[in-house]
Amino acid sequence: MSDNARDFNNIETRAVIKFFFLQGKAAKEIHVILTETLGEDAPSYATVKNWVAQFKRGNFSTCDAPRRGRPKTVTTPEIIDQIHELILEDHRISAKSIAEHLGISRERVGSIIHEDLDMRKLSACLSRAQDLSAPPRMFIIKTDH
Repeated sequence: MSDNARDFNNIETRAVIKFFFLQGKAAKEIHVILTETLGEDAPSYATVKNWVAQFKRGNFSTCDAPRRGRPKTVTTPEIIDQIHELILEDHRISAKSIAEHLGISRERVGSIIHEDLDMRKLSACLSRAQDLSAPPRMFIIKTDH
C-alpha cells in the first residue's frame, strides 16, 4: 500500500470511526484497527473516544462544528501574492514591515511565509550601509522539498 493511500483527512477518519461505530465496535476496538492500519498516522485513542461519544449522543455529523471568533479571512490568494511580491522586491524585508504595509498581524505574515509560501529565514545580518542601531533584516528563501 502506498503512503498516499494512508493520508486521511479529518472528515475521512471520522467517517471510518462512524462506520465502525455503526457496526457496533467499541472505541478501543476502533482505535486498535486504525492503529494497525494507519500506524503513527492514526488518531489518538482520546480522539476516537470523543467521536464515538458524539455518535452515541445521536450526532452523526463528521464535520467540525462552527467555532466562535473571527474567521481566517486574511489568508487569501491576493494577500499571499502581495507578500510574495514584497519579498521578491526586497529579499531582506522584515515580517514587521510587510505586516505594517498590508495592515495585518506580524504573526499572520509569518504563518503565510512559512506555511503558504514555504519560505524560511536563511540568516539575519547587518548591511554595512545600514545603521547599526537598527535591527537586522532577514533574508528569506524558498526551500526545496
